[in-house]
Amino acid sequence: MPRTDWNPILRGEFDKPYWPILQQYVADERAQSAVYPPHDQVFAALHLTPFAEVKVLILGQDPYHGPGQAHGLCFSVPRGIPQPPSLQNIFAELHSDLGIEPPSHGNLEAWARQGVLLLNAFLTVRARQAASHRSAGWETFTDEVIRAVSARPERVVFILWGAFARRKKSLVDLTRHVVIESAHPSPLSAHNGFFGSRPFSRANAALVAAGRQPVDWRADD
Repeated sequence: MPRTDWNPILRGEFDKPYWPILQQYVADERAQSAVYPPHDQVFAALHLTPFAEVKVLILGQDPYHGPGQAHGLCFSVPRGIPQPPSLQNIFAELHSDLGIEPPSHGNLEAWARQGVLLLNAFLTVRARQAASHRSAGWETFTDEVIRAVSARPERVVFILWGAFARRKKSLVDLTRHVVIESAHPSPLSAHNGFFGSRPFSRANAALVAAGRQPVDWRADD
C-alpha cells in the first residue's frame, strides 16, 4: 500500500492474521493467471483520495475483469479503454441529473482528486472471472476502510448502488453522514431505480448543507 495518510488509520489491519494470507493468495493467483488491476494500482483509490479529504464514498464490488479495464478505482477505466455499460449508465444519469455531457473517456480520477473515494469491496479479480477473489479476505479490509470514513466527524456522503453495496449501510453512522442508495447502474438493473435517482445533485446538496464544498462531477481534468 502506498504511503498516504491512510497508513496510520489502517496499519492495524496489516498485523491481523488475515492480511498475510490475503497477500499470499493474490501473489499465488498472479503467478498462475492474469489478475487485475496491476499490482501497483490495487490501492489507487486510497492513493488518489487522502483520508483527510474524503467527501463522498462510492462503493463498487469487483474490479472490471477485462484486459486493461481495472485501474484501482470502482466503475472507472483508463483513458483509451471503452466505457463499460455500467459506466455509460452512470454518465447518462449524470447528464439527466446535472446536465453534464458524458466525457469521451471513462477515467474518473478527476472525481477521486476531489475527495470522491472510488472503493471496490474486493480489490483484485482473476481475468475474465467476475467475483473470483470474493473469498480472499479483501472485504475484511475494505469494511474497515468504510468504518474509518464513517468515524470522521465531517459529513461524508455514501453512495451505495445495488443490493451488495446497500448491505454496507450498517457500517455507516447515520447520525453524521448521508447515505444515497438505489439500484445498481448495470444494464440489468438500471431501469429498476437507478435512472432518475439523482445521486450527484443529492450528494452535493448534502455536502453544501454541512458546509462542505460540492463536487464538480465533470470527469475531464
